[in-house]
Amino acid sequence: MKFTTWIALFSQTGSELAALSKALNRSPDFVITNADLDHIDSRVGVDFRVNKEEAKTLDILENLDFNVDETLITLNGWLKIVPPDKCNKYNIYNGHPGLITKYPELKGKDPQQRAWDNLHKYNLIGSVVHKVVEEVDAGEIVAREFISSDSILTLDDTYRALRDCSFRAWYRFLKERLYNKV
Repeated sequence: MKFTTWIALFSQTGSELAALSKALNRSPDFVITNADLDHIDSRVGVDFRVNKEEAKTLDILENLDFNVDETLITLNGWLKIVPPDKCNKYNIYNGHPGLITKYPELKGKDPQQRAWDNLHKYNLIGSVVHKVVEEVDAGEIVAREFISSDSILTLDDTYRALRDCSFRAWYRFLKERLYNKV
């Protein structure tokens, strides 16, 4: 399915969103963040900053003018749980820095650290993009990227590899869903 509107949410720096926008030659139509404005990557065009209450409930989505069926909402480093009513109403996809297709124990918070702490268990590390449903990290996987863990020597290597895998998974997914191209 091709989407005509793209809304992106992030809680950290937005650097992944900035890099994706540049690579796709397309920015989100609307960006929602609950990040501290002083820490946001300067390449991100932030159109709106939500306060803590709106960030918890995502009720801000109710006030935007967009066709729900034609709108893709992405969570690019969004650190809040999406309320069940929003999961059911909107087309929301999340990037998760853990190869949960192979290692379901990496679902949930801080998978990068857990992957590093138990690297001896994982011959592959990677990231996925999945549909957001009520259960955390349980929605349909729509993109995944992974690499061998053989080249991972430090925690920084782990974060870098997972960031790169995440970027590639998001890029393929967004290219297909926003442009119908692979």
